[in-house]
Amino acid sequence: MVACLASCSQGVKIEGILEGAADTDVVVARLNVNRFSTLDTVKTNSLGKYTYKMKVEEGDPEFVYLYHNNQQIASLILQEGETCKVVSDTLGNYSVNGSPESEKMVEVVRKESAFMSSLGEKARRLAKVKEDSEEAGAIRQEISREYVKYYRSCVQYILANSHSLTSVNVLYQNIGGNMPVFSQLTDALHFKSISDSLKEVYPKSRYVKALADEAAKRTSYMEINSKIQNAENVGFIDLEMPDINGKHIKLSDVDAKVVMLYFWGTAPELNLFNADVIKPLYEKYHSRGFEIYAVCVDTDKAKWASVVKNQHQNWINVCDGLGTASSALAAYAVNRIPVSFLIVDGVLSSDSSIKDEASLRRFLDSKLK
Repeated sequence: MVACLASCSQGVKIEGILEGAADTDVVVARLNVNRFSTLDTVKTNSLGKYTYKMKVEEGDPEFVYLYHNNQQIASLILQEGETCKVVSDTLGNYSVNGSPESEKMVEVVRKESAFMSSLGEKARRLAKVKEDSEEAGAIRQEISREYVKYYRSCVQYILANSHSLTSVNVLYQNIGGNMPVFSQLTDALHFKSISDSLKEVYPKSRYVKALADEAAKRTSYMEINSKIQNAENVGFIDLEMPDINGKHIKLSDVDAKVVMLYFWGTAPELNLFNADVIKPLYEKYHSRGFEIYAVCVDTDKAKWASVVKNQHQNWINVCDGLGTASSALAAYAVNRIPVSFLIVDGVLSSDSSIKDEASLRRFLDSKLK
């Protein structure tokens, strides 16, 4: 079995020593993107030594964690072909050789542990004084300064180690288990930067793919927040997306009395809907001040452009190719298609009587005389 692992270059071997813990159990766990799973339990010998072998796919390193009596004794990032030597004590202190990414993780874990320990000490001090006292205020300022200092050090680390998977660990760190260190809206830029860099090194890694998904979500939230901040100026959340020629068109730049913001896709039934409902509406009311800003939610932009041309859709058509990750869907809380919103004289209409084609026609007749 060992020979097979070596020849296939898909095996890793952990050679461990747990100091002062003879004839005891070491639990081996793996992070599967967003949850932990136990792989196995190995026994130390009379000298505290243990060995564990596992399969790791080429180009898809594994985040592996070792535990003893519920105490984490090592955090590892293992790549195929490595023999990782770990020396730990029962308090969680450890050293690593033979695995470059795991060796970098030692320092990441040490700094995180020191930060959490310092915060815990300040929290205990805070709990012993009156909440509205000057001393409490001073301690809160200490906590704030320490967080800012640690956050900045984390930013410096990921920028200096943008091609290391240890940056994934840093990006997902939490304070107290529920407050992300990277909790600011603009941190979306860090997530995207690191995911783009890691794709170059680990294009097959499921952790990198998950990081890219998180980056897309955070970027979407950041864009939505920006649009909400500007919503008062235009009466609706603005969009800016590329048309079939790559030209970016802003929703707020559409010059029409009534604009229908229309979310759709290129499924056959929606193509029929375009031909039977949308196109007749456009042909009847466009000259009277009606325009359509159609947002396609497909990821296949070539297919979308082909449908637009073949159906002779003369209204405004845009698509960013992000599918369900598009910030446009999140901005308008779109969870199904087709769906549309009406903007009248620059203000999003809240008329709840528009439920079908007939009521929409009555609405347009009333607004476009």
